[in-house]
Formats: sequence, structure tokens, C-alpha cells
Amino acid sequence: MLRKLLLSLLLIAGSALAQEEAESAAATVAPDARQPVAEQPAPQPDPGLTIEEAYQKEFAFLEAQRQDLERRIAASRERFAAEQSALRGEVNALQATVVNLDARVGQLQESVTEAEEKVIANAKNREVLAATFQQAGSTLEQYGIDALDSEAFAGAGDAARIRILFEQGDALVRELGAISRTQGVFYAQDGHEVSGEILKIGNIAAYGRAGDVAGVLAPAGGNRFKIWPEDTAEATRAIMEGSGGAMIPIFLFESLAREIEAQADKTVLDVINDGGTIGWVIVVLGAIALVMIVLRIAFLQRSSTSVNGLCDKIEPMVRSGRQEDAIDYLARQNNSPSRVMRAEIRNLDRDRDHIEDIVSEAILHESGHLNRFGTAILVIAAVAPLLGLLGTVTGMIATFDIITEFGTGDPKLLSGGIAIALVTTELGLIVAIPTLLVGNLLSGWSDKIKDNMEAAALRVINVGQDRKLDLKAAA
Repeated sequence: MLRKLLLSLLLIAGSALAQEEAESAAATVAPDARQPVAEQPAPQPDPGLTIEEAYQKEFAFLEAQRQDLERRIAASRERFAAEQSALRGEVNALQATVVNLDARVGQLQESVTEAEEKVIANAKNREVLAATFQQAGSTLEQYGIDALDSEAFAGAGDAARIRILFEQGDALVRELGAISRTQGVFYAQDGHEVSGEILKIGNIAAYGRAGDVAGVLAPAGGNRFKIWPEDTAEATRAIMEGSGGAMIPIFLFESLAREIEAQADKTVLDVINDGGTIGWVIVVLGAIALVMIVLRIAFLQRSSTSVNGLCDKIEPMVRSGRQEDAIDYLARQNNSPSRVMRAEIRNLDRDRDHIEDIVSEAILHESGHLNRFGTAILVIAAVAPLLGLLGTVTGMIATFDIITEFGTGDPKLLSGGIAIALVTTELGLIVAIPTLLVGNLLSGWSDKIKDNMEAAALRVINVGQDRKLDLKAAA
């Protein structure tokens, strides 16, 4: 009895365990696919079976359950693989759609940017067009044409407005380009107003004649004319009578709104005054350099006596032993070569090396006289362009100071600093170039005089040495 009871308990426990494992596997493999699983009835314990037979029967039952679960798992895997493939296709399609949308967004952004740039360009064009209309209206208004205030202009589009302005401008150019004779008033050279005939050549030149007063007309300001201060009366009368010569005097002007003043020719003092203090300093240095150059030329001229001629005079005296006569003759010459030779002849009785040393010392003593003012002249030649550069810097600083304070509206305010900048440079170069050239030429002249003195001294030494040899041979 106890044996049958144990067998029954084992069968019931095995069935419960198999059923629990099957449900757990089904829930793990397909949690979302809640398909009903056909439950197989657990085998009922047979009291007539042995324990081994009961185990085999239970094993067969569990094996069948396992195979059924494997089939279900395989089917679920196939279904999941198909669903995963489909989802991947959908994801790829969505990704392609996103890429296309990004490209489209980029194109739209470029289109928006181009549209914004066109809007900005159109706004600028509108501003330029409005400024052009305003400028054209102001220009035409000077000649009594109110183009911008007309009804046709106000109600027209931009293209029509441009056409209107061009038509009015073309008509004005034709009118101003014609030669016309009118009666008008202008000023004579003495300043009094006269009334007479005015011959206009377009809007750029005019001639006037009123009795004995005639001449080329120039702007006097306020749309008035005046006789230009030149003798053009006869030529003007010939032009107005239609018998002008080959050469026709003419004064071209741009506008009658501003008076034209006759410019006086600048003198040298005016140019120097434009250079300011530095300009005068350069001129003073140039004058000093000129004086020193003249003095140096005079010194060199006195010292540049023909050395060969001097040697020809004293050589016979030295050869015949009349050294005192040669010294007296050289004393009367009173120049550098004569002083060197005089010091040489006084010591002809010494040996040759001693005489050459005396000659070198005498030439060195005369070098100070020959080189007088040479260094100062070259220094001025070097300093003059530097002073010109200093004036240039000073003038530019003054110009920028004026620009900082008053702006660039009035060129006359800027002319002072620019004049200093340019005139000082010009004066510096004018002084430096000839001073440097002449100074170097004079230095070369001085060196040549020294070489000639040295050559003449050697010639006299040779004559003296030959006389010594002759005396020794005679003794």
C-alpha cells in the first residue's frame, strides 16, 4: 500500500514540474503572442506499474513536451526574424526620408538666404536710385528745371522717371552746348558794372563787349561774369564780328557760382615762405655752403699753379747749385707747391730718406690748407635732405592735425601742411645735390694737387741726388 502511494506522488509531482517548465518557456519565447497552448493531460499513475516503468512513461511524456516547445520556439524565432527584417526596412526608409528632408531643408535655407540678399540688394538699389534722382534733380534745378516736383515724375515708375530725367538732361545739354548771343551785365577790369553783348559758347566759355570794354569773360560768382585781366579786347571784337584769327583766346570754366581769382606768379621768396622755418634753415645752410665752395675754389685755384712749370724754372738752378736763387724764386710764388719745394730745397744736402720725410711733412702741413671747408661742405650736403625729410614729417603732422579738427571739407586748410611737406623736401634736394657734386669734385681737385706736389718734390730730389753724384765723381 505504501509503495503505491509513493508512486502516485512521484507521477503527480513530475506532471506539475513539466507543466510549469512549459508555461515558463512559452512566456519567455512569445510574451506578446498570447496563443493558447493545448495542454496535454498528465498521465495518471497506474497502480500496476513499477517505479522504473513509471519513470520511463514520465520521461516520454516530458520528451514530447520538450519537442513541442522547441517547435514553438523555432516558429517564434522565424516570426521574429521576419518582423525584424521588416522593421529594418522601415527604419532604412525613414532614414532615407530624413536625409531627403535635410537636403530639402538646406535648399530651402539657401533659397531664403538668396531671397534675403536680393531684398538687401534691392533696398540698396532703391537707395542709390533715390540718391541719383535727388542728385539729378539738384543739377537740373540749377538751370531752373524742377524735374522732381512735376506731376509726371511723381506718378511714374522708376523706369519712367529715369527716362524723364534723361530727356530733360539731353534737352539741357543741347541748350547749353549751343552758341548764343544775349544782352547782359558783366564787370569790367576796374570793377564797375557795364551792360553789353555777351557771346556764350555753350556753358563753358563766354566773351563780352560793351562799347570800348571787351574781352574774355570769367566767372565772378552769383552767375555773373567779369573781364579776365588779360589783353584780349581785339580778339574778342574779332570773334563777335565773325572774323576771328587762327588763335582764339578762351577761358574755360565749370560753373558761375564761384568767382575765379587770378593767381599771381610765385616768387622764390614765396616758395621759401611756404616751407616755413625749416625751409629758411635749409636756404641759409645752402647759402653758407655756396660761400664755402667759392672760398675753397679760390684756395685751390691759388694752389693749383702748374707744378711742372715751377719745376722747369727751379730745376736748372738746383742742377747748377744755385739753391738760394731757387728759394728766393719759390718765396715769391707763395703757394702750396712752392712752399713744399722750398722746404725740400733747404734740406737737399741731407740724405734721401730724410728729405722724403721733410717733403711728406710739408705736404701734410699744406693738406689742412687744401682741405679747408671740404668736410663742412659735404656735411651740409648730407644734412640738407634730412632737414627736408624733417620738414615733410612736420608738414604731414600739421595736415593730420587740421584733418582731425576740421575734417577734409576745405582743401585750403590742408594746403599749408602739404606745402611745408613738399617745399622743404624740394629745397633740401636743391641744396644737397649740387653741394654734394661740387664738394666731391673739389675734394678730387685737392687730392690731385697733393699728388702733383709729391711728384714734383721727387723730381727735385732726383735732380739734387744727381748733382751730389756728379760732385763726388768730380772730386
